[in-house]
Amino acid sequence: MAEFTMELSDEQKEVRDWLHGFAADVIRPAAAEWDEREETPWPVIQEAAKVGIYSLDFYAQQYFDSTGLGIPMAMEELFWGDAGIALSIVGTGLAAVGVLANGTEEQIGTWIPQMYGDANDVKVAAFCSSEPDAGSDVASMRTRAVYDEAKDEWVLNGTKTWATNGGIANVHVVVAVVDAELGSKGHASFIVPPGTPGLSQGQKFKKHGIRASHTAEVVLDNVRVPGSCLLGGKEKLDARLARAREKAKKGGGERVKNAAMATFEASRPAVGAMAVGTARAAYEVALEYAQTREQFGRPIIDNQGVAFQLADMRTSIDAARLLVWRASWMAINGKPFTAAEGSMSKLFASETAKKVTAQAVQILGGNGYTREYPVERMHRDSAIYTIFEGTSEIQRLVIARTLAGMPIR
Repeated sequence: MAEFTMELSDEQKEVRDWLHGFAADVIRPAAAEWDEREETPWPVIQEAAKVGIYSLDFYAQQYFDSTGLGIPMAMEELFWGDAGIALSIVGTGLAAVGVLANGTEEQIGTWIPQMYGDANDVKVAAFCSSEPDAGSDVASMRTRAVYDEAKDEWVLNGTKTWATNGGIANVHVVVAVVDAELGSKGHASFIVPPGTPGLSQGQKFKKHGIRASHTAEVVLDNVRVPGSCLLGGKEKLDARLARAREKAKKGGGERVKNAAMATFEASRPAVGAMAVGTARAAYEVALEYAQTREQFGRPIIDNQGVAFQLADMRTSIDAARLLVWRASWMAINGKPFTAAEGSMSKLFASETAKKVTAQAVQILGGNGYTREYPVERMHRDSAIYTIFEGTSEIQRLVIARTLAGMPIR
């Protein structure tokens, strides 16, 4: 088990500085353009692929960092550059992790390379879980997968929503219901290969923020995929469903749900790190502006009202980062989240990003309200952190029920 420390190693600092340089030199200069265009920034993704950032190898190295700080450090630096472009770069990782967590070695070796492509022909992947009536309430999922034994194929029908890269992805990973009576334990994940008939893009959302990241509905109309596209295989699925049915008979359903929720919670610090990156970026712009902008013959940072805001902003950012680092260290070292520390980090960091970016706009005054300065975009981008990967209200619910010793539904 790695000792907890707030000091990065020389190797971690080197990676951090490398990522920061890419964010400053490549992502930042392109941010405003792709936000206005509301399109996937393919040239930037290609540049990330060329230097090795857009690759499974890079994220695997950060994920298996024994301190747990590799992923949050990477997320903070990339999202410091720009949230929309950064999400376009890291979004494929959601689908890749889904395959890594549930797939066989053959499935991992077959499909993950097709998710990324290469530096000359980059691809993206989409993880499709949320539905119009099933966001936080995953038990209400309606997309169905029915096994056609005669053809050894699964038939998928339903509509997914809020899918990053949905419809433009080379590979889609789709979560569907295989046994409705088991609730969330009756779900399974499927690979939908490139060019599969019946899969189409539905509505592409025009968003308030993170506009360089493609978000759309994915429609599945009698989509047939080979039996080999069930992640983990049918034998493993049948065994898991049998155990779930047996536990349900014995009244163990809640304990099963809680275990699943604990796994889900472990991923939330990464979103917290994204929020820290955006908040830090806005704070740095506001600090520089306050040091150089003069009113009444002196820099506005000399005014206590502005200086105190900056003090609060920096304090909240540092506190958020520490919560993220603590949860990330706990997760990689198998420490149980007895007080929902994962949700704590995501909740505080997300709310911090919204507050800090709003304060940055206020410090810049009229300039902050225009698109001539990046804090306007950062403020719009920050709103997503309190919504995706569980809203702030869901985080508070998880924390409260955990503290009370109650089951998390």
